[in-house]
Amino acid sequence: MEPDKLFIEYIEQSIIRNWDLDALTDYKGITLQYKDGARKIAKFHLVFEQMGLQPGDKVALCGRNSAHWAVSFLATITYGAVIVPILHEFKADNVHNIVNHSEAKLLLVGDQVWENLNEEAMPALQGIIQLNDFSLLVCRNPRLKEAMETRNVLYGQRYPKNFRPEHICYRKEQSPEELVIINYTSGTTGYSKGVMLPYRSILSNIRYCREMLPIRPGDHIVSMLPLGHVFGMVYDFLFGFVAGAHLYFLTRMPSPKIIAQSFSEIRPRIISSVPLIVEKIIKKDILPLIDNRLGKLLLRMPVINDKIKAEICRKSKAVFGGNFDEIIIGGAPFNADVERFLHSIGFPYTIAYGMTECGPIICSSRWDRLRLGSCGRAASQMEVRIDSSDPQKEAGEIICRGENLMLGYYKNPEATAQIIDVNGWLHTGDLGIMDSEGHVTVRGRSKNMLLTASGQNIYPEEIESKLNNMPYVAESLIVLQ
Repeated sequence: MEPDKLFIEYIEQSIIRNWDLDALTDYKGITLQYKDGARKIAKFHLVFEQMGLQPGDKVALCGRNSAHWAVSFLATITYGAVIVPILHEFKADNVHNIVNHSEAKLLLVGDQVWENLNEEAMPALQGIIQLNDFSLLVCRNPRLKEAMETRNVLYGQRYPKNFRPEHICYRKEQSPEELVIINYTSGTTGYSKGVMLPYRSILSNIRYCREMLPIRPGDHIVSMLPLGHVFGMVYDFLFGFVAGAHLYFLTRMPSPKIIAQSFSEIRPRIISSVPLIVEKIIKKDILPLIDNRLGKLLLRMPVINDKIKAEICRKSKAVFGGNFDEIIIGGAPFNADVERFLHSIGFPYTIAYGMTECGPIICSSRWDRLRLGSCGRAASQMEVRIDSSDPQKEAGEIICRGENLMLGYYKNPEATAQIIDVNGWLHTGDLGIMDSEGHVTVRGRSKNMLLTASGQNIYPEEIESKLNNMPYVAESLIVLQ
């Protein structure tokens, strides 16, 4: 990627360059080509103009992954407004709070989310639009109502001889530090904090993806991580769209059955996943192949051992479509026994470590350079340190700084000062070690660590990993009292 180009320029160029290629597909539903998405974006821009939306105004977006979710996101940021993606799993009171706290003027919402919301609890909104068909659900701005009713007429007047690639010219960011996304963290107590991500952070993360992952125009990507979370938003969506990929949205819970069916049809090139999904599939479809007396015996025989591992690896890849370069796993600790198994058969997985505040990447390595138990080395745009007197042996807090870093928490300078120190280092709250070559291994959260009477450090995450690998245990949770 050219270093001098702006983020919005990459979106423009991808649309123009891939005009006739498929872009956004709802699995078992609609498909939009890049040119179709561009036309919908143009209509959104006309509505934004007519309703009086200004660059820098906030637009909230809450719904399941879909082609219309992606179009709404792109329309907002290419207009110059700030997008506020909200996880569709959030409770109604949290959604209300985020809409109000962000000062959003418009809310685009999926039908399942809308059923539980109360528009009276969001009094500052000028309007609410349904994602499924872009119909107007609530309107408090007469200009918005008129714009929605006449958008097709306005579109015909603006582009009387058809909408063409030369019409693609969006508002560019005025500075790399300009705010583009407020992404509210899920949080464990109270209401979410709004992470302010500038263009710099998003572009830096996409450039890193381009360095690490071989995506070409027309390649397939399955979006099963929620786009309201920055991991799925960057890896599955923005990176793929800029690269000219064909994005598929499952639009439903990614169960092992749905994954097996959809992946065999789509055959994605890159897969992003949380650990639980991979663990369930491996335990259900792969481990039973060798979890018997004959399988274990054959694995102990050197020559047969390699052949069996190669065959198991092939079958494991086939479950995920058989065409992927690697699976990027992140968002939570990975089960140590499942990871050890995948590593032993040469399965192409990697562990990505990050957080919303870094949009998201802090550490990652290609699967063939990843060390067992590690989450890789610092991303090329980031510095990472372990706050410990002996980082190779004694766990300390993982701290980082670099281009990926957020601007801070929206309207919360106190919380920002607590996590980013005066030298620009972000304190993650995670404990880890780092070997002599920079490979980082995460041990657990600093606030969760238990110190025994003998001085031994115990991490609940490691106990949970052991429990989760026991027969008849699907998930576990250690409660500290």
